[in-house]
Formats: sequence, structure tokens, C-alpha cells
Amino acid sequence: MKKLIVGVMGGGEGASPEVCEMAYKLGGLIAKEGWVLLNGGWGVGVMEASARGAKEQNGLTVGILPDRHT
Repeated sequence: MKKLIVGVMGGGEGASPEVCEMAYKLGGLIAKEGWVLLNGGWGVGVMEASARGAKEQNGLTVGILPDRHT
């Protein structure tokens, strides 16, 4: 069975605490449904919060980081 992949995008260092809380909850909901969370992969803001929420629910997360050489 294929898993649905849900992309969560949003601010990094400039993300407000309220937005980060929403991202955290969304990440948890995505994981509870058995879906895969896809985001930018940085350890700040919406990316960190959504991944943390998913991981705390034993979800699978995929972070895409840019190549620094391009």
C-alpha cells in the first residue's frame, strides 16, 4: 500500500510561536494518519516543529535540504 506524502512548508527563524505550535500539531496529526511528513529539513521554525510533532507520534519524516554549492 502506498503512503500519502504531505508537504508542510513555512517560516524558519521568523516563524511565530503560534505558527510553530500549529505546525507541531499538524505534524502529529499527519503521523497519526500513517502519512509521511515532507518538509525543508532545517532544525528551526515550522520545519523543526512539524517534524518533532510527527516523530513524537512515531511518524516518518523526510527533510529536503538545499545543496550549498548551487
